[in-house]
Amino acid sequence: MSKLSLDRILQSQGFGSRKYCRELISDGEVSIAGEFVDDYKLTVETEGLVFRIFDEDWEYREHIYIALNKPANFECSRKPSHHPGVLTLLPEQFTWRDVQPVGRLDHDTTGMLLMSDDGPFIHAQSSPKRHIPKVYQATTAEPVTTELVNSLLSGVQLHDEPAPLAALWCRQLDTNQIEIVLEQGKYHQVKRMLAAAGNHCAALQRTAIGQLKLSSLNLQEGEWCYLSVEQMALLVADQN
Repeated sequence: MSKLSLDRILQSQGFGSRKYCRELISDGEVSIAGEFVDDYKLTVETEGLVFRIFDEDWEYREHIYIALNKPANFECSRKPSHHPGVLTLLPEQFTWRDVQPVGRLDHDTTGMLLMSDDGPFIHAQSSPKRHIPKVYQATTAEPVTTELVNSLLSGVQLHDEPAPLAALWCRQLDTNQIEIVLEQGKYHQVKRMLAAAGNHCAALQRTAIGQLKLSSLNLQEGEWCYLSVEQMALLVADQN
């Protein structure tokens, strides 16, 4: 952390252009520790900084790491074409900060979606070399059979893939529901694997990434939260 001028701090946190941030400060919209500040040149220590703007408290964050419980019919794109984008579920400041989804979920897939403005983190978390498992619950059109589970575990051949793809883990949860764990992250992978195994995906939810479970975040659909250092540490492959 370091000291920055107040206008640069507001700009870095997504409150608009530097000119606009200066106007906010000059207009008395910003306070620190209960005191209004109207000097945009004032240098402030960023570590532990909490400032108030538009009657809302904000903690300075060099980078943002969040988890969103994605609802259906939202696109993981900054330029959505047929449905609203997931960024519409977040504060407007996050768009200014260039927050992006880490990977993609189909518009009709729900569940855990990571988002950040930290480019190296996004790249590392998305890299297939990391072998980070992702857990899904899939509702199937036809009843689940032992043969279906065994096929997904042994591997199914997908069009345009050089070799069969297999689940790391798969088990039946209910008559028409399975839990499946993948690490490849291919396009429409769960849906295509189910189709190749002779069934059809009727609904899909991502319930965990690495060892971080959606259920532990207590998020309703459409809600999001900042990730703690401890939660970030769970976004890895299981070392056991």
